[in-house]
Amino acid sequence: MGVMSRNPKDEPLHYGEIFTIWTNILSNNGMIAAYQTLYNHTGDRELAKLVEESIVGMEEENKQLKEILKLNGVGLPPAPPERPNARLEDIPVGARYNDPEISAMVAGNLAKGLVACSTAMGLSTREDIAYMYGQFHMAKAQLGVKFLRLNKSKGWLVPPPLHVGPHDER
Repeated sequence: MGVMSRNPKDEPLHYGEIFTIWTNILSNNGMIAAYQTLYNHTGDRELAKLVEESIVGMEEENKQLKEILKLNGVGLPPAPPERPNARLEDIPVGARYNDPEISAMVAGNLAKGLVACSTAMGLSTREDIAYMYGQFHMAKAQLGVKFLRLNKSKGWLVPPPLHVGPHDER
């Protein structure tokens, strides 16, 4: 039946899969560095744990993604250097991100990541690639729920205007 009838890992990647994987690694590399910096700005311990969890998740994704590119002879994108740890008190107040801003940024990036994973699943012809992105999607969704709970419990969630219908006014 051709090149698509064997073990999925033996099937060639198409250019869309390669581009998606390469840009995923590049994006993760940038966000890992950014989140390491944001971690230094974080005062809330629960938020700090979730930022750390986000970093670890992207590092785990990158391990899998880099392996696929290496096996297929594709060069890896550049990565910025790891950020040093800093004390929150050493960051000037006017230059600091605050916890609600950090939480909103990471939660927003998780939402974008869900869309990116769905897109990757849809364009993949290799089942193993689609499945891998399905796993990434589920991990991001679960982490997103943790951020939603944190944002609600801390009073950081800014909801859009709520619709109140005529039947609700009594």
